[in-house]
Amino acid sequence: MTPADGANPTRFQRFWLPGLAFKAVVIGGGYATGRELAEFFLPSGPWGGLAAILVATLIFSLVCSVTFLFARHVQAWDYVTFFKALLGPGWILFEGAYVLFIVLILAVYGAAAGAIGAALLGLPAFVGTAILAAAIVAVVTFGNASVERMFAYVSYLLYAIYALFIVLAFTHFGDRIAAGFARGEPMPGWLGGGTVYAGYNLIGAVVILPVIRHLTSNRDAIVAGMIAGPLATLPALLFFIAMIGFFPEIAGATLPSDFLLQQLDIPVFHLLFQLMIFSALLESGASSVHAINERIARSFIIRRGVVLSNGNRLAIALALLIGCMFVADRFGLVALIATGYRALAYILIAVYVVPVLTLGLWRLARSRQEQIA
Repeated sequence: MTPADGANPTRFQRFWLPGLAFKAVVIGGGYATGRELAEFFLPSGPWGGLAAILVATLIFSLVCSVTFLFARHVQAWDYVTFFKALLGPGWILFEGAYVLFIVLILAVYGAAAGAIGAALLGLPAFVGTAILAAAIVAVVTFGNASVERMFAYVSYLLYAIYALFIVLAFTHFGDRIAAGFARGEPMPGWLGGGTVYAGYNLIGAVVILPVIRHLTSNRDAIVAGMIAGPLATLPALLFFIAMIGFFPEIAGATLPSDFLLQQLDIPVFHLLFQLMIFSALLESGASSVHAINERIARSFIIRRGVVLSNGNRLAIALALLIGCMFVADRFGLVALIATGYRALAYILIAVYVVPVLTLGLWRLARSRQEQIA
């Protein structure tokens, strides 16, 4: 069964919305700018990088499917309820990891927005960061409906721009891309790169629990989870292929996206692509802040018997964003991704991925056996 507000869900809400929401968390600041792809996939070379992306896709689909199944089983539409059911008293370990995650990714998004504003318009970095923060606040203040509409609209823009981008890339420097793959040999580390990349991004599967309330069956959960992996990595695959045209020099670029856009030298598309990246930062940041709001909203209902007001949602969002953006200004995009993401990946694999694939699956199997008996 699903909560009351999930009555009569559409096929879009059951099968596609969870994957689009998951993609929103994954794509974020480092992915959309190409910085994460340079950090985790390019070191394995052209073919090794493709293998790493495939590894990440398979892990995404597997863990999302199990997560959605377990969430339906325990009726968990926020991450606290989910981890109390999965880890018992140990749920607090995830809470600590999640706080680190929120600080880190919002800092990355802020740094990326600042870098985009500086590269595109020559603005001081803090201006781009402040504009992103204001946009996130505007979306999350009005709760689930506002956030879900954003996932749909931004996704249309994002996939369309990435598709056009790969067409333009092959048109303008397709010979370089072909040459890059022709001379590239798989390099060591593709399995580790794909696993680490998936490890920290899988937190998106629990961040987006509020939207899986629309699932009506275990079949829905499995299908939505399997779709989520390819939806999250398809833009990365297209972007990575274009990057190979300038491998290995592009690996050192702070904004690989801007590097490639300069090679295309199409000012209108350059502006459009940066707008798409800003939109991706908006949906990623909004989904993360929304998850915190939903966690606090549940506490309000349980402890006080009242619904979290829009004013409270606004205040929480502002407090989170202001604090995290200071981190962005202090460390910068490259350092945040290179050091923070790897450490976070190992923590999340330990407190989430391993438990859900062992304890979670065991609980689901035991419940199935009891139903049969």
